[in-house]
Amino acid sequence: MRIALLPLALCMLVVASLSAKAEVVVWVSPAGSDTNQGTKDRPFATPAAAVRHARELRRLGNEEVASGVRIILRGGVYRLTAPLSIRPEDSGAAGAELTLEPAPGEFPVLSGGVPVAGWRRATDATPGLSVAARGKVWVAEVPEFQGRPLEFRQLWVAGQKATRAREPDEPEMARLTEWRRDAHLAGIPSSLAGPYHHATGLEMTLLQMWEIAKLRVKKLTPDGDQALVEFQEPESRLEFEHPWPQPVMEPSGAAFYLSGALELLDQPGEWHLDRQAGKVYYWPRTGEDLARIEVIAPALETLVKVSGSLDRPVGHVVLHGIGFQHTTWLRPSQQGHVPLQSGMYLTEAYKLRPKGTPEWRSLDNQAWIGRPPAAVLVQGAHDIELSRCRFEHLASAGLDFRWGTRHDLIHGCVFRDIGGNGLQLGSFQEAPIETHLAYHPEDQRAICVSETIRNNLVTHCGTEDWGCVGICVGYGREVAIEHNEVAYQPYTGISLGWGWTRDANAMRDNRVVANRIHHVASRMSDSAGVYTLSAQPGTVIQRNYIHSITMSPYVHDPEHWFYLYLDEGSSHITVRDNWCPAERFLSNAVGPGNVWENNGPSVSETVQLEAGLQSDYRDLSPDEGRP
Repeated sequence: MRIALLPLALCMLVVASLSAKAEVVVWVSPAGSDTNQGTKDRPFATPAAAVRHARELRRLGNEEVASGVRIILRGGVYRLTAPLSIRPEDSGAAGAELTLEPAPGEFPVLSGGVPVAGWRRATDATPGLSVAARGKVWVAEVPEFQGRPLEFRQLWVAGQKATRAREPDEPEMARLTEWRRDAHLAGIPSSLAGPYHHATGLEMTLLQMWEIAKLRVKKLTPDGDQALVEFQEPESRLEFEHPWPQPVMEPSGAAFYLSGALELLDQPGEWHLDRQAGKVYYWPRTGEDLARIEVIAPALETLVKVSGSLDRPVGHVVLHGIGFQHTTWLRPSQQGHVPLQSGMYLTEAYKLRPKGTPEWRSLDNQAWIGRPPAAVLVQGAHDIELSRCRFEHLASAGLDFRWGTRHDLIHGCVFRDIGGNGLQLGSFQEAPIETHLAYHPEDQRAICVSETIRNNLVTHCGTEDWGCVGICVGYGREVAIEHNEVAYQPYTGISLGWGWTRDANAMRDNRVVANRIHHVASRMSDSAGVYTLSAQPGTVIQRNYIHSITMSPYVHDPEHWFYLYLDEGSSHITVRDNWCPAERFLSNAVGPGNVWENNGPSVSETVQLEAGLQSDYRDLSPDEGRP
């Protein structure tokens, strides 16, 4: 009987193996060529060529594409000249995804940066070079990018971010002597008033409650023992007319520092770009040999765009094990930067006299905002997965799920050394809609729904805009933020919600569960470990471990911080079983239906043990101190 059945079993095995088609495998290497065939022996040179090759296979009806496409990136740096675009035509299917992944044991990096080379010692006669810097500062020609001299605001030397020359030196700040809102003037100590040979690039970074402002200086006028500062437009109008946030002059004057002039370069690790002369200056740190180490200036704002539409979305794409590095952020140099909150910058804003709009009778201001760029942008897409990727050395946001996304997963990723928000997701009611109006789109597909952010390390974000946060979700629905470690943030760790409104909106059923949040609110006040806004029925904040919050000496109110903070309009939210060392919480102008249960130091220690990165992901944070 067994002998009779054997041929049938063999036949079934043959049929099964014939029906299982092989997936398409495409190879890419920095040493390859885009005229190659994309094989392991003859790889493409750019990820864009590989994606296009796979797209053409789909267009021409290649049968193997139905089993998926794997684009394998050899290790090394891929210097992009334009963002890598993944379009609806590149979509995979469930179990047959388009996957970009590293070769075994290798680490590919998509970089938006340009090397700066040819360093030589600057002459003592360089106009504006301080006495302290003479003989110690080096200079190089500004590199070209896409046929033009590169403008940039960040510089990475041997993988470490250098400091844009400033005064006072990091971490110190000075204090405003005056703030004239009606006249649009600020006062600074006369000792900081110059003279500056390169005043066209001079900027003030100003601390104000929960945000900063970056204001380009137009004019400095001596006024007794101070100097009056006039700022460029449009930021001057925005800064002085909008009431929230504002610099607080009591008790000792709002904190600020100046940057953007060669005269301010007076410390190792500082640099300055003289855009008009086409030169970049740098004072090396101890042990740095500019002939041997790599110096990178950023050129691209965005590295990857996964972008479809509501009717024709991108689907089933996996980005695994890839580094994203060296993005730029030029808005402050071109238009200034006056944010409302979480880095969302104002494009028009002013105080209402008298108060009120048809939708909100007591509203005291109106504001229209823009959204900062991100290294990886996802919109009009579903079933997108990012795993074991590293977002590092970025000038603005790391990862952005902007609109029209669903059923996506971000896990095992590192967000570190990021200028803005580590991860931002959902609508923030960007222009042209006034930002205080409740977001409830007629086409519900525009909402970011059923997103999972799990087991990621998010640390040292907000390095350019201190008002940014680790994980920032606006109007999201069924968003799960679970088992992340969020640490060393200048403002808030996790921010959930937007709009300052109790009105019904797109948000509901979000989860902030079992995250480990520590060393946040290091620079800004009115901040928290977890912060919420607006009505979001069914939302749960539970079993998080929050500790180690220490405020900056420069904030206006060093007591205005909280482990858990439900802010304006927050409604129908359950806050339960969160461990923190004290019952330091705030409910400010909230709506109905919020439930607080068992939060503080009496919560079971198992919350501390179970929160944060789970065992399979703790390699992301090897120095993680477990309780």
